[in-house]
Amino acid sequence: MIGVIYFIIIILANSVGAVSGMGGGVLIKPIFDLIGAHDVVAISFYSSVAVFVMSLVSTYRQVKGGLEVNWPKMLSLALGSIIGGYLGNYLFELIRIVFQSNAVVQGVQIILTCLTLVFAFVYSRNPFISFRLNSLLAYTFCGLTLGLLASLLGIGGGPINVSLLMLLFSLPIKQATVYSIATIFFSQATKLISIAMTTGFSHYDLTLLYYIVPAAIFGGLIGAQLSRLLNPKKVSLIFQLVIILVLVINIYNGIRLF
Repeated sequence: MIGVIYFIIIILANSVGAVSGMGGGVLIKPIFDLIGAHDVVAISFYSSVAVFVMSLVSTYRQVKGGLEVNWPKMLSLALGSIIGGYLGNYLFELIRIVFQSNAVVQGVQIILTCLTLVFAFVYSRNPFISFRLNSLLAYTFCGLTLGLLASLLGIGGGPINVSLLMLLFSLPIKQATVYSIATIFFSQATKLISIAMTTGFSHYDLTLLYYIVPAAIFGGLIGAQLSRLLNPKKVSLIFQLVIILVLVINIYNGIRLF
């Protein structure tokens, strides 16, 4: 039964996540926390798998559909995301080992997620500054920051991706969403490889992947199609609505936790 519930949530979350550039994890993680069927470590793993598959499908479909990508900049983001994804997973495990408490780990994730949500909402409503950076080093550093947050928070990427890309590089929102989803792909790939090389997957219920992977594929396909159909104004509206929804869920989870 829980597999079916996860299946439905992931399709809906990944569809919206692919359109907005947030990645479905920004919805999947807090909703799975709310359901409470698994601990924080398992939820972060399932969320990462779902977002990884979605980002792969969505990026491929959008690039194949003719969306132009600056590959040197994309690869610089990817390099930073790989480093950041490794550092984020290391930090996640460090916090879990030091505090020996799922509640503390979840609390840290909720607080940091809420801070990024507030920043992203404010900036999407009023882009008060833009730095217009253009160097590959800046893209690498941006990727590192985003990869670290994505892996640490277990949300795949989140709203901070699109906002930071727009802030640093003055990218239009639809282009920022594509770079964001690609960044998510590399950071989550790194996180999953890191798990495979350290703790392994034996203590996860891998039968749930029979629900999670197909749902993630469908969500990525639907999101890529919607992204091509919607204009930038509607993408911005979806982005802001999702931020409000996720902020409410995270605040509720935080109150329930503490």
